[in-house]
Amino acid sequence: MIIRIAGFDPGLARTGWGIIDADCARLSHVANGVIVTKTAQPLGERLAVLYRQVTTLLAQYSPHSVAVEQAFVAKDPLAALKLGHARAIPLLAAAEAGLPIAEYAPNQIKKSIVGVGHADKLQVQAMVRRLLPRAAFQAADAADALACAITHAHLSATSSRIAAALGQ
Repeated sequence: MIIRIAGFDPGLARTGWGIIDADCARLSHVANGVIVTKTAQPLGERLAVLYRQVTTLLAQYSPHSVAVEQAFVAKDPLAALKLGHARAIPLLAAAEAGLPIAEYAPNQIKKSIVGVGHADKLQVQAMVRRLLPRAAFQAADAADALACAITHAHLSATSSRIAAALGQ
């Protein structure tokens, strides 16, 4: 059975998104991109742009579940707050669509994709290209979103196999 997963790497200026299909251990790229907001716009307008585009993506690609990267601890409290606002958008849009939501820490995604929790962006991009050879992405944000979706595919498949083995 093919499961479609939408992954998001949230940011107020740039939110990466990626859509994959998972059929057991086989992964295939569907689409990816980056939603960009203008820094000159007020916060509310930027969030509205993100919300409209995320809801459009969810309607267009009809994923079965959504994976969102968790916020990392930022040194700048204002930047962390803005990131929190941006993170809320895919969470809200997915919840409104009735989709299951998974959240993954950046280090968990890196460990799942590269095998090392402190891998750099180039290593993540290289592994995403290896796991999804047909994926062409122009930005690290899109690669990170695809990595989030891949992590969900790997971890949810493992959880399903464990539950089945335990008879749940």
